[in-house]
Amino acid sequence: MASEATILVQSNGHTLTLPTLAFQGLPSTLCKGCGHNSITSHLIEACKSIGVNPYLTVKLSGIGCSSKTPAYFLQASHGFNALHGRMPSVATGALMANAQLLCIGISGDGDTANIGMGQFKHICRRNVPIVYIIEDNGCYGLTKGQFSATADLHAHLRRPSGEQNETPPFDLCAEAIVGGASFVARSFAGDKKQMVPLLKAALKHKGTCILDIISPCVTFNDFEGSTKGWDWAKEHEEPLHELGFVPRLPEIEVEQKPGQPTRVQLHDGSWITLKALRHEEHDVTDRASALRLLDESQRKGEFLTGLLYVDAKRKDFVTLENMTDTPLSRLPDEALRPSEAVLKKIMETI
Repeated sequence: MASEATILVQSNGHTLTLPTLAFQGLPSTLCKGCGHNSITSHLIEACKSIGVNPYLTVKLSGIGCSSKTPAYFLQASHGFNALHGRMPSVATGALMANAQLLCIGISGDGDTANIGMGQFKHICRRNVPIVYIIEDNGCYGLTKGQFSATADLHAHLRRPSGEQNETPPFDLCAEAIVGGASFVARSFAGDKKQMVPLLKAALKHKGTCILDIISPCVTFNDFEGSTKGWDWAKEHEEPLHELGFVPRLPEIEVEQKPGQPTRVQLHDGSWITLKALRHEEHDVTDRASALRLLDESQRKGEFLTGLLYVDAKRKDFVTLENMTDTPLSRLPDEALRPSEAVLKKIMETI
């Protein structure tokens, strides 16, 4: 057993002893009480629990509040902050160069469901081996809370205009299943008991793992009674002109009971209803059943959580592309560059 200060990691047949600090990262600069911080802590625990090797892990992100998350875990790992919505193509390229890497991609609902929807669908279609975590708060938290494509129908903006979202949202789990992802799950940032096992399973799965994590934004959850609304601010004597001020609110933690709806009150006074799946009511290998349950839960106004779909038999993109056992990034130039004779033979066939 490793001591509290160290973690045992298996790597290429060898056992490494790493300090627990190797799994942690920089102090978070996100708002106090942000669900994204809960996701980070759960991810750190999952990585430590199964002995993820930070030195063989790559962390990627797009743009948004979620893009900061890779800085907060696995500080010994390399990371890359891609363009808005373009993380999937960067991940695909990284894994083509070195398929031995564990790839963890962090995205947001705007980064995935708005500008990045096309790339999201293609990474699912190809079954690229990545743990793709969507920190889903239904808004653009980095640019003052505009609606994202996962914002609830009739949600209100913070602004005095009282604008409502009249466009139905995307269900990213349904989109992932239809797109071809081989592991799809949904959870809530505050449900550690459910999230950690899901993360551990995803880290072990070879294929595209989509985890849509509901992560309420403490600053721009813009329903009636929002903590950034005028009435709430007057009652609590919070000065609206202090743009840098964010109330120090506690993180929301819940424990769901399988098969039973769980109502959760958010910081702004609004409510969401979670429902954890029971194993006996759904076969996770049944794609049609997963889509049916997602549709039913949406009609009832519930967020269905748990493992929704998994296909352990589907080949991942790296396997289908018949990549070499030695990563391309480690092959010598002579193995990567065709000789003059080979190029001449190729040209003769054209």
